[in-house]
Amino acid sequence: MKKVSLVVTLLLILSTVLSACGGAAAPAAQAPAADAGAAAPAAPSGEVVTIEYALWDANQLPAYQACADAFMAANPNIKVNITQSGWNDYWNTIQTGMVAGTAPDVFTDHLAKYPEFAAKEQLVDIQPYVDADGVDLGVYLGQLADLWARDGKRFGLPKDWDTIAIVYNQNALDAAGVTLDELNNATWDLETGGTFQELIAKLSVDENGNNGLSPDFDPTKVKQYGLIINGAGEGYGQTEWSWLAATTGWRHIDELYATKYNYDDPRFTGTIQWYADNMKKGFIMPLEQVSSLGGSAAFNSGLGALHSNGSWMIGDFVNNATFPFGFARLPQGPEGRKSMFNGLADSIWVGTKHPAEAWQWVKYAASKECADKVGEFGVVFPAQQSGVDKALAAYAAKGVDVSAFTLQATEPDGTFLFPVTDHASEISAIMGPVMQSVMLGESEAAVALPAANEEVNALFK
Repeated sequence: MKKVSLVVTLLLILSTVLSACGGAAAPAAQAPAADAGAAAPAAPSGEVVTIEYALWDANQLPAYQACADAFMAANPNIKVNITQSGWNDYWNTIQTGMVAGTAPDVFTDHLAKYPEFAAKEQLVDIQPYVDADGVDLGVYLGQLADLWARDGKRFGLPKDWDTIAIVYNQNALDAAGVTLDELNNATWDLETGGTFQELIAKLSVDENGNNGLSPDFDPTKVKQYGLIINGAGEGYGQTEWSWLAATTGWRHIDELYATKYNYDDPRFTGTIQWYADNMKKGFIMPLEQVSSLGGSAAFNSGLGALHSNGSWMIGDFVNNATFPFGFARLPQGPEGRKSMFNGLADSIWVGTKHPAEAWQWVKYAASKECADKVGEFGVVFPAQQSGVDKALAAYAAKGVDVSAFTLQATEPDGTFLFPVTDHASEISAIMGPVMQSVMLGESEAAVALPAANEEVNALFK
């Protein structure tokens, strides 16, 4: 396994290398956003203004509470009240709140969501604030800042970034005689499944102790699955299938804000069919079980040997895995290893009664000071290099090697951007049921996905 010192060295060139996937290199200077902790103007009456702030990730709540505490100490006229809820409830609350006039002043936003909010004019354009305060957008790694801007407007400042890796159960690998070197150098292709398919077959064990390479293996009575994913992935498949489909050269879209998706591409349909076929073989946990148990929860309880997930989940495995675990590299496909590159930002609801104070909190939450605090918690990789360095030190102190994620980020052409377009909720509504039907074995990918692609692309006409 790679030493942390090597990771630190590689991360120092992260901003430069990420530009290979379309981003602009971040400058070496890592100064905080201008006046990040400066006090906001006091309310006219002198009373304390409360900013309601929402996020969905429970793992990040302590880190951002620490940021909020520091911010409130410097800004006694502003109180930041943080509310956390799970992913599905979170977005339902945000959307209904915007209609009812009860949405939080500031909320953690996602690239799949913000274009729709922006199109409905539900978000504050913060570019005038950025210009007025002289916020240096160059401190953010790669193309992260650009992802939150469109047509001269800006709807967030980057807070973090993420990549995907393979989480492994060390006990399962040892029992099967699979080495980490084998896993780190696994290959995959559409025709044979490569050595990655051989590994997940070997790591799949039925109730009688037969593995997936044995003719006696019973796919209806599996005790341990070779691979667990998080679900059908709807139209994005960030942790589920994007990292395999992209190794064929396939991409969701050809450019940011494209008006055409590529779900009809044989490389994509073939990849999704591979997942469905291996679920039927008993090598990948069937969708019914994943939907019931949850992918990471099932893995943490010992029901699988391998699990694909994002760097934002590192802390979850540290806290909840019931066995020794580690992180391995993604398998190499025809065009190498590929991971989606994503990042979050905070947006301001247009209905806030305190836009100036909301902006001060958004600016601070994306500042170097907050990034460093978040990094020290070791839950995500902040969007600024100093925060990344803090995170690496925090992971090292916990004895956790995170190089599978960071090496992927620094590898030339190792990442591709999250597909940002309009109509995200409608795309998910179309693709969700279709992807489920394929993975449940109710339809064939080569038939169902091209038909769904026509519906998706019709949204842009």
